[in-house]
Amino acid sequence: GAAALHAARSVARRAERSVTPLVREGAVDPEVGIFLNRASDYLFTAARLAAKAAGQPELLWKQAKLDAEL
Repeated sequence: GAAALHAARSVARRAERSVTPLVREGAVDPEVGIFLNRASDYLFTAARLAAKAAGQPELLWKQAKLDAEL
């Protein structure tokens, strides 16, 4: 379900963060980083679709206001 897809997305994001320095050093093809980024995007969208199909409400994140903004 949606939770498993979100978990998979977090793994893809972690892999992307791990690969980024290797791409910068030239040790890994940049296409690997691009693929991991696109995979993360896909998993996020798939998770939202799975949640909608299961009738789960979408929870919107609201950024907390800083004291300086009040």
